[in-house]
Amino acid sequence: MTRFLSLPRTLILAFMAIFIAATPVMAQSIDIGSTINSTLEAIGAAASEEALAGGATPEEAAAAASEAISMTIKDTFGDRDAKIFNTLLFLIGGFLVMWMAAGFTMLETGLVRRKNVSMQALKNIALYSIAGLMFWLIGYNVMYGGQAGGFIGTFAPYNFPGVGEETAEAGYSVASDWFFQMAFVAATASIVSGAVAERVKLWAFLVFTVVLTGVFYPITGMWQWGGGWLSEIGFADFAGSTIVHSVGGWAALAGVIFIGARSGKYGADGSITPMPGSSIPLATLGMFILWMGWFGFNGASQLAMGTIADIGDVSRIFANTNLAAAAGAVTAMILVQLIYKKVDVTMVINGALAGLVSITAEPLAPSVVQTLFIGGVGGAIVVFAIPMLDRFKLDDVVGAIPVHLFAGIWGTMITPLSGSGTFATQAIGVIAIGAFTFVASSILWLILKATMGIRVSKEDESLGLDKSEVGVEAYPEF
Repeated sequence: MTRFLSLPRTLILAFMAIFIAATPVMAQSIDIGSTINSTLEAIGAAASEEALAGGATPEEAAAAASEAISMTIKDTFGDRDAKIFNTLLFLIGGFLVMWMAAGFTMLETGLVRRKNVSMQALKNIALYSIAGLMFWLIGYNVMYGGQAGGFIGTFAPYNFPGVGEETAEAGYSVASDWFFQMAFVAATASIVSGAVAERVKLWAFLVFTVVLTGVFYPITGMWQWGGGWLSEIGFADFAGSTIVHSVGGWAALAGVIFIGARSGKYGADGSITPMPGSSIPLATLGMFILWMGWFGFNGASQLAMGTIADIGDVSRIFANTNLAAAAGAVTAMILVQLIYKKVDVTMVINGALAGLVSITAEPLAPSVVQTLFIGGVGGAIVVFAIPMLDRFKLDDVVGAIPVHLFAGIWGTMITPLSGSGTFATQAIGVIAIGAFTFVASSILWLILKATMGIRVSKEDESLGLDKSEVGVEAYPEF
């Protein structure tokens, strides 16, 4: 009490003013709440009396009262609250997935050499912007404007509802769905950006991004998430191990093949020249941003937050997503120590990301033990796949192909372990999406190579793309 009285008089007066001002509002709220409760109780009592008069048991009468109250609430408010919460989930998930654009940028700028950092930053700004424009222009309707069991939607711009016209008939605001799905498209393009870094021409890459985000990704997305033919046969991909990550991985693989390795990376005698990145702290920051964004990536793919059961499932998805990433990181750390006697931090970074990709195809159903197994195998994949790519002289600068393609295939194929899909349907989906994306991407890379060229000159590559392509060096003082 003494301490309260010692407060400055102005502060005490402020508290009193707030209390006095709030009291009528609080009283009004209490009166409204009491009226609603009294009305609902009366409706329930009337239904109970009517049931008892008809010979119902007390238990049946109580059930009739509960049903009458529930129907009154539904008729009065509809499923308004569920639609609001579902929309909120899409919006929160969307900006978390958008935040992954920063994660990809930090990861890539940290893993490329100092002379190419500005180029990677520029590509990620550009690809996110292009993805947003293309997904509005044609992508969304290509993905969601088709017939059930079909192969492709319609090539037309997406029309947002007018101001005040949104009814959320689908269970959520359609604009929130567009925003959430658009962020996924950008993530696919980022995968390609890292793999072909340090030697691809800026404008060739951006033209590829236009077609990837506007046509290739939406077509394969329609096959499953748009209600297409893969959805009809029972293919399962909860949040996109194949639809997002493997699509980006297949497109990246085609780019790596047709663009070729960085100059000096592989010797004629089979030697491999290490090309360390500019900043391990930046790459680590990028990994943690991606890890955080993945909670929106997987969690919001529940697509509903309007019931206790739904939000419980979202929570379970968060937990499984985190456990898979942790298992991937720890597995990669242990394997690298055993094989190379030293722990390569870039392998651990990619191990965590591979764990995340692996659990993305089914983050809800697996038990904890299954989750740890799925994520752990993802981490092991990168440890063995990255050296394998080097043996084939496939120069993937950031390890995107092992993380997103190989771990994406693994995550998709293992979903039957927890009851989602069958091995046959999963294999059909992986092969169909992989074949389409790789062939289509290869054709596009070849067209670009024959027309505008896809690789910078040896002189520009040696000088660095920051100087030759961008004109702004990330670290000019060095």
